[in-house]
Amino acid sequence: MQDDDVLGKAYDARLMRRLLQYLRPYWRSVAAAFVTILVGGAASLVQPYLIKIAIDRFIAARQLAGLDRLAGIYLAVLAVAFVAEYAQTWTMQLTGQRIMFDLRMAIYGHLQRLDLRYYDRNPVGRLMTRVTSDVDVINDLFTSGVVTVFGDVFTLVGIMGMMLWMNWRLALVAFAVLPLIVAVAQWFRRNVRDSYRVVRGWIARINAFLQENITGMSTVQLFRREGLNFARFDDIDRKHRDANIDSIFYYAVFYPAIEFVSTLATALIIWYGGASVLRNTLTLGALVAFIQYSQRFFRPISDMSEKFNVLQSAMASSERIFKLLDEPVAVMPPAKPARRPAPAQGHIRFEDVWFAYIAEAGAAPNWVLKDVTFDVRPGERVGIVGATGSGKTTLVNLLLRFYDVQRGRITIDGVDVRSLDLGDLRGLFSLVLQDVHLFSGTVADNIRLGNPAIDDDRVRHAARAVHAEPFIERLPGGYASAVAERGATLSVGQKQLLSFARALAFDPRVLILDEATSSIDTETELVIRDALRVLMANRTTIAIAHRLSTIQDMDKILVLHKGQLRESGTHQELLAHRGIYFKLFELQYKGGEAPDRDRRDEQAAVEG
Repeated sequence: MQDDDVLGKAYDARLMRRLLQYLRPYWRSVAAAFVTILVGGAASLVQPYLIKIAIDRFIAARQLAGLDRLAGIYLAVLAVAFVAEYAQTWTMQLTGQRIMFDLRMAIYGHLQRLDLRYYDRNPVGRLMTRVTSDVDVINDLFTSGVVTVFGDVFTLVGIMGMMLWMNWRLALVAFAVLPLIVAVAQWFRRNVRDSYRVVRGWIARINAFLQENITGMSTVQLFRREGLNFARFDDIDRKHRDANIDSIFYYAVFYPAIEFVSTLATALIIWYGGASVLRNTLTLGALVAFIQYSQRFFRPISDMSEKFNVLQSAMASSERIFKLLDEPVAVMPPAKPARRPAPAQGHIRFEDVWFAYIAEAGAAPNWVLKDVTFDVRPGERVGIVGATGSGKTTLVNLLLRFYDVQRGRITIDGVDVRSLDLGDLRGLFSLVLQDVHLFSGTVADNIRLGNPAIDDDRVRHAARAVHAEPFIERLPGGYASAVAERGATLSVGQKQLLSFARALAFDPRVLILDEATSSIDTETELVIRDALRVLMANRTTIAIAHRLSTIQDMDKILVLHKGQLRESGTHQELLAHRGIYFKLFELQYKGGEAPDRDRRDEQAAVEG
């Protein structure tokens, strides 16, 4: 979370140039907003001067003729100011929303391209902060910072010019309080900057804590951690509250201080200007106009102090956003993708594959796979077994290019997977995991996953083939029944059956089963055993399993141990070899024990 604690520079030209690239497509709207700001600023400058004219030319001279016309002009100026303010606010808010939309789409699109290694080292709550809170801060910059600051400067310079033009001596008296303004503004900016940094860090911690603990709520409740987690969240939330209270203190001091200095300037104008009126060196109308100008003079100053903090926050948020957007995509599609053989045969080959999840420069890699070589022939059914941490799932991750190998290569039908288009490569596979991920939507949506080529008939056929249709039809809406987030309203077995239906509906050339039946009870496993035969028919199949009963009839079984391929053969051949596979088999079945016995015993047997 250290990134969330750092604010960096108050202004970074490099970051601002990148931010302005998102503003460029809407330059017409920005230009229109700039014009309205100038028009509104000019209208605000005219109003006190019209009052001066009304007092000096008509009221003081007791001439009513022409006063009504001047009042009409004043109302017209007010109307122009209203329209300009409305147009400027509407235009910049609309532009800010469009830029925020573009930024979020750019971030989400990049997140979809990043490899799984990035997600291994970055908590989800932190990434959510980038897409939500940090983008909101950028929106504040564009809607109330980049363009409107020019309006403040224009108003400030215009008022100073008008005051100096009307009476430079009185103007200097009014400007005598500027050192106080500078001191207060500097104090405010310095303290609010630090306060914002602290608030920012605690927001990120709240997001990360909530994401982790709400996702794992079942574990929290099972192990009765509600009280402990509540206390931890109470501590984080209290610190976030206290940080906000600190920032409220600075705002509570700053605005009254500005108002006090503004009132002090008004008092000086009345003191000096009143004496000038009595000496007939200044008109009463000019004195009234000066008072109004002085009151308007301090509004842009306070606004600019606030906009400094907006700019500071935007620089920090943009630095974090661009750091994410600049994160290199490790698994890149080839510049010129190789053509996949048509029709695909599904011949998979691992050639001298070495892989480490963390490969730091200068450090010896912690190899997860070491010199792994094997063939999976078209239509062949291959089982992969081994103790926990032996590298079974890593094989699948490399095959699907969720990660890239450091040494060796993996080919499909003779073509290196790194030479294939990622969409074409992954389109060859259907992957059924132990932990099924379902999305919010309907049952049918979770089977077709947005593929328009999979119609309702194909969805029903797939569900019927894997024996998922009986439980689907018992749901209130059948295939149109709503599925809660992550399938919370369905049992583990039901979710697994849906994953089988999904795999069949996509009609893959290669089927991968990663512990696909480990969470299913024996009765459900018997139900889907026939469905698996249908699913594996005429397809290359790779099945990772701890239950040896699920892979005994495979054409070939690969035994991994500490990242190395130690044994290969059929079930009977491996038993006859009396090696690691034999030890695993003996452990699972001796004394009539269940095949899903504790995996720590399994590991111990292999180590022995």
